[in-house]
Amino acid sequence: MSDLVSESRLKASFKDSGIAALITLALSFMLIGMRTEISIGGLAVDYRWAAVAITVVVVFAGRMLLNMYVWRPETPRTVTFRTVLLGLSILAALVIFYLVDRFLGAVAGLSPARAIESNDWLWILLLLALAVVAAIVATALLGLAEKRAAPTGPGAAASIKAGLAPLGKWLPLALGLLAVAVPFILIEWLGSRGSRQYLDLAILVLTYIMLGWGLNIVVGLAGLLDLGYVAFYAVGAYSFALLSQYFGLGFWMCLPLAGILAACWGMILGYPVLRLRGDYLAIVTLAFGEIIRVILLNWYDFTGGPDGISGIPRPTLFGIEFDRGDDGFAALFGLQYSSIHRIIFLYYVILAMALVTNFVTMRLRRLPVGRAWEALREDEIACRSLGINTTNTKLSAFATGAMFGGFAGSFFATRQGFISPESFTFIESAVILAIVVLGGLGSQIGVVIAAVVMIGGFEFFRDLQEYRMLVFGLLMVIIMVWKPRGLISTRKPTIGLKRRTGISADMVQEGQG
Repeated sequence: MSDLVSESRLKASFKDSGIAALITLALSFMLIGMRTEISIGGLAVDYRWAAVAITVVVVFAGRMLLNMYVWRPETPRTVTFRTVLLGLSILAALVIFYLVDRFLGAVAGLSPARAIESNDWLWILLLLALAVVAAIVATALLGLAEKRAAPTGPGAAASIKAGLAPLGKWLPLALGLLAVAVPFILIEWLGSRGSRQYLDLAILVLTYIMLGWGLNIVVGLAGLLDLGYVAFYAVGAYSFALLSQYFGLGFWMCLPLAGILAACWGMILGYPVLRLRGDYLAIVTLAFGEIIRVILLNWYDFTGGPDGISGIPRPTLFGIEFDRGDDGFAALFGLQYSSIHRIIFLYYVILAMALVTNFVTMRLRRLPVGRAWEALREDEIACRSLGINTTNTKLSAFATGAMFGGFAGSFFATRQGFISPESFTFIESAVILAIVVLGGLGSQIGVVIAAVVMIGGFEFFRDLQEYRMLVFGLLMVIIMVWKPRGLISTRKPTIGLKRRTGISADMVQEGQG
């Protein structure tokens, strides 16, 4: 009987995967298979059928694995050794592809990524053969894991979780120490010149972590869907740029002003949308973000319009600048001048700002305003019936989240030295919101993991930049299948009893229990 069930499931899975592959072929035929390029005499069409074939094969194989090992009707949808092993095999395949691409590109001048772009069928067939072998090995390992996991039952997962519970207390401290030591580790391994790229990437990741924590207050804690968060990011950046341009103020003087101005714009946005919720609130916030961008683009005399603002001053260390002069940082501390000093300083500035954001957010969650945010997220009507002023609660959530977005925008302006409206488009809001959703609404550590994966991980696949959105969509599908509520879906209660207390029956009868 089990053989018949397995055979019917195999046929159904094969049919479903074939349908998904055909749909992918129809969608990717024009989107991926054809690309226009500038050539002599006009535009020319470049046909990339190899990329279409790889896309169809990946979708077919992924759908097949999901049908066979995840969406099984006779078993509950739980995270088992099989699903964990499946995810590890996919991650291992990506790592192997990256290592092969880098090794062959450095040694033999060959690259699978460039082979796909140039329709080199020999390399493509080799990659497909490797994918088939990896799928066979993964299937065998999954079958072995199924046999071994059967007698253990759910107690094994519970015991593993209980064993890892004490690590939760030391994990934030360990991550903090690692973050502090990152510049020195990179310089020791790669040198000053080689570590520049990775330090810039670390600064970018920390910026998005800070933005994710700021938006997490609005979306994760208060439950207000905001699609225009990039507007506060832009307000903070332009506030610092304009104050430095017209009044000659420095970064540390403009940093609190940028946060205050962004918070004011958060209240300006929050007041008209007090009665909106859900999709209607999302549309209004999206419109607000576009209004800010259009104003920055068209108010040429004040904001510079599409030309942007350049010459934004760099931050200083108690008035000490990072230049070659006799009063520069290197000369005062007896060091040999290197441009990496300013990059390290910027890294620690954004790290400190992100840690302050996390600390303030965690403290606010334990205050009455933080509990009011969570009550508003769960049920606004019940929140109002408890006597909570929902108007002030929404405005405080918008203002607090906008303030941290303004701080991040001010840092972005001083790091870049140049800003323009093109840096604050809707795609930035979408990326920040995706970081919050993928990490888990209301989860601080989830935002960190999602930002590292989305911002830092995509940089390693820059050679396949045209497929980055495809990978992004694949990650979204995987997260929505396995973890619909985000990577970190469980949150500790903001307030709770430290010990159980008994209540006598007399108090219960009197209505006091």
